[in-house]
Order: sequence, then structure tokens, then C-alpha cells
Amino acid sequence: MKKLLLTGLCVVMFAAYAAAQKPYTVAFYNLENFFDIYDDPETFDEEFTPEGAKQWNQTKYDKKLANIERVLFDIAAIKKDYPVVIGVSEIENRSILEDLISTPKLRGANYRIVHYDSPDARGVDCGFIYRPDVFKLQGSDNIKTVVPGLPNFRTRDLIVMWGTIDDEPFYFLVSHWPSRLGGKEASAFKRDACARQIREIKDSLLKADPATKVVVMGDFNDDATDRSVVETLGAKGKIKKLETGDFYNPFVDMFKAGLGTLAYQDAWNLFDNICVTENLATGSTGELRLLQGGSKFYGNIFSRPYMIQQEGQYKGYPLRTFVGNNFQNGFSDHFPVYICIGK
Repeated sequence: MKKLLLTGLCVVMFAAYAAAQKPYTVAFYNLENFFDIYDDPETFDEEFTPEGAKQWNQTKYDKKLANIERVLFDIAAIKKDYPVVIGVSEIENRSILEDLISTPKLRGANYRIVHYDSPDARGVDCGFIYRPDVFKLQGSDNIKTVVPGLPNFRTRDLIVMWGTIDDEPFYFLVSHWPSRLGGKEASAFKRDACARQIREIKDSLLKADPATKVVVMGDFNDDATDRSVVETLGAKGKIKKLETGDFYNPFVDMFKAGLGTLAYQDAWNLFDNICVTENLATGSTGELRLLQGGSKFYGNIFSRPYMIQQEGQYKGYPLRTFVGNNFQNGFSDHFPVYICIGK
């Protein structure tokens, strides 16, 4: 009964505001190793089982689920409206998203899922949840990440979905680029390959229909100012410098201002990006355009004190689920990011 009342309250609270407003929120969140508790013999997920090194069991799983629910609901509370699209990475399978959209605080959004299993060696995938009342899905696909010279490289697929918002055409892409394992420069060609692939997809979409708004999001494992993002993907950091067909990255200025989404060796990185094509950044081919989300920036990093480590060696860092094999009852090693679009 308590859960039903909570769900009803959330729906009434958001619906009353949504009837009179439009900005739409689009978010991305790296959920950091969100596995189910069962061993998949096809992947290296053994440590995230009850018998594994992390003793990952139903109790810990449920705590993490509630933590992620809290974060996403608090993002929704900013505009008093559930995000229209949320891209995620580091989920083991579709069941994670099914459990997430069924939680009491998120159930009222009536989210739907786009997910495909990826060939990643650990079995982690990307995916979307979206609101069908706003984003009218027309199709989706998974695209294999191709790294030249490494035909057997196993990593996350690029997930694509397309449809309309307010009758304007949108393509959403979510991607988790290869890590810096082996060193940033030595591994850079893998991330360049992802960036090049996405840019080619964007260019082909705009060639077919210049009115299509393309939104790419994900954990790029590179900062907003790194070569793979700025040069290979072609994501510019200033709206005034955009030309037709360019990507705009609203997180460039945020990173230059010292902000970040994850911390390493007491320094901030901003790997979590949402880039949009010029026609959405400026509204040049329709009524919908990128809006400022309550600050001078067009990008937003969501963090609250409860999401931050409050003591010890990692004080000030995002509060993780685990440090080593020690359960922290945290959220993720990344903060989520979001943008706002409207008329």
C-alpha cells in the first residue's frame, strides 16, 4: 500500500507540472558494474555472484537498485518531470533495466526499454529507457564497434534508437568507448575508432535528412577536450562556432571550469558526455533546441552530498558500490549528466 501511494504521489506531482511546461530532460548515467547475481558462463562475471570475490547477493543488488532509483528520481525532481530519455552503460543485461523501471519512484514514468546484448568480455552493455508518451519510438538497432586492426576485439555495441519528439525527428546513440587500459595514448586508437564511427553515422543521417536531430551520449573514457572528442568526433565547445552538421558538446566549458564526472588521483575527469548536432543546439531546423538547465552552462552534472564519499582516502569522490571487494552501499564511480531541450 505504501509503494502504491508513493507511486501515485509521484505521478500527480509531475503530471500537474508537465501539463504546463516543456523542457525535456535527456540524461546519461554510467551505472558502474550493475550485474545481476547469477553467473553467466559466456562472460567473466564471476566476481559479481554470491560465491564470487564481491559476494554480490540479492541484498546488495536491491540496495544498489534503490540507490540508482533515488538518483534518477532526484534528477526528475529538478524539472518536476521524468527525463524523456536516459542512456545507461555498464549494465549486465535487460533485467537490470526491467527492475529499475519497476521501482516505486520510477514506475509512474511508464518507461520502455531499448537494449541489446553486447559481445563485451565482461558482459556489460549499454541501453536506453525512454518515455513513450513523449519520445515516439520508430526503431532501434545495435551496431558493432569496429576497431581497425583488432577484428576480434570484444567491447560494447553502439545502441541506436530513432523516433520523434513533438513531431521532430531524433536519433539517440549511447556508447561506452574502450578504456585507457595500457595507457591513454597507447589505447587512444580504440576510442578514435568509436568517435569516427559515430561521426560517420551522424553525417549519413544528416545527409539523408538535414532536419534530423542527433544526440550521442556515453562514457567516452576521454575528456571533453581530448582529441578523440574534439577532432575525431568533431564536437565543438562553442555554439557560436558551429556550422551546419557539426556536433556541439556542452560539457567542454564545464571541464575547462574544473568540473568533472569522475575522479582519479585527486583530479577530475569528464568522460561522460552528451553531444548534439547543430540543428538541436541552435534550433535551426525546428522548434526544439538546447536550453540552459539552470546555470550558465548548457550541460549539467548531477551530484548530491549523498552521492559523494564523505571521509577517508577518497573523500570528495563519487561514492562507489565497492572499493576493491568492500561493499560501500554507494551509487557509481561516475556522476550522471543531463541536458534540457525545449521550445
